[in-house]
Amino acid sequence: VQLQAFGGGLVQPGGYLRLSCEVSGRTASNFAVGWFRQAPGKERQFVSAIRWIGGTTFYHDSVKARFTISRDSAKNTVYLQMNSLKPEDTAVYYCGGGGGLIVSSIRTPTQYSYWGQGTEVTVSS
Repeated sequence: VQLQAFGGGLVQPGGYLRLSCEVSGRTASNFAVGWFRQAPGKERQFVSAIRWIGGTTFYHDSVKARFTISRDSAKNTVYLQMNSLKPEDTAVYYCGGGGGLIVSSIRTPTQYSYWGQGTEVTVSS
């Protein structure tokens, strides 16, 4: 399984970006894709996740009202629509994939087996 993340960039506070994560290869029926972010000097932080089958979504409280995760099964792509961006959203964003992720582990980066390369998001005026 391979994942590729796209869509980062520089945006002003209050702006928006859409990140994409393309998934290739065979995935388990209970596969999930998660978005995480890592700011300089900080640990990798859970942002959002979605189950491939069923589409159940999960969010960190800090982004719940601003970010939306979705998937396009035909394109094997997961999107993260980020609105009302804040300077504290600045980080490298990574998408991860894994099977058998239960609710208690879907927010934990070490539970993911596959990772895409990061895409940098900078929110600054």
